[in-house]
Amino acid sequence: MTRIIMNGCNGKMGRVITRLVEEDAECEIVAGFDINDNFENTYPVFSDPEEFMGEADVVIDFSHPSCLDALLSYCKRRNLPVIIATTGLSAEQKEKMQEASNEIPVFFSANMSLGINLLISLAKKATKLLEGNFDIEIVERHHNQKIDAPSGTALAIADAIDETLSYPAEYVYDRHSVRRKRKPTEIGIHAVRGGTIVGDHEVIFAGNDEVIELKHSAYSKEVFAVGAIRAAKYMKAKGAGMYDMNDLISAL
Repeated sequence: MTRIIMNGCNGKMGRVITRLVEEDAECEIVAGFDINDNFENTYPVFSDPEEFMGEADVVIDFSHPSCLDALLSYCKRRNLPVIIATTGLSAEQKEKMQEASNEIPVFFSANMSLGINLLISLAKKATKLLEGNFDIEIVERHHNQKIDAPSGTALAIADAIDETLSYPAEYVYDRHSVRRKRKPTEIGIHAVRGGTIVGDHEVIFAGNDEVIELKHSAYSKEVFAVGAIRAAKYMKAKGAGMYDMNDLISAL
């Protein structure tokens, strides 16, 4: 049995994870952390994590970037593995995660969907094959309530492609302020916000007389919750270090 603390338990993702964990015989949520206490939960909820003194195996975080520092400090004191699925983290915060991983197991992914991580793997393979002959553009679409743009997932896709290229890529966000021809070294990244779109990500490889497109569409938040729960089971009793979806997929 994997005992989970849910940080951000009363947010949209926290409630989805709560529902799925209730249907999973291999894990349970033993406590939740959230400043919002307007929901009835089947487990105790604390606005101050220090109030929870019970036993747990792992923390899942779907909260807000402003909560990261306190969460990492709590996990280090309790020696708890942490699954960080919050988006919009700064470069400085990602560095703090890296530092924390010297003491505790830290699992981080900009997108917990197994499908998205398969898309990233395919994009890297396509990049190796098509480099030098195809322009690369990334388009992401999300609901009108999403704050950060471009999405963390779009940036993760771009970073994976950049690491695969034999030259450093230049990220160009939209094109309204750039009045020049497209450079071959560019990766264009474009954000769309509207309606209730859960999450669409498309990678376009545009060459002479042909276009190759890789696309992933999420139709509910469950795809992210399922990945987070799998990560929680995977991280139970892991040693200190940084982990990601590649580690999880390799272990499946």
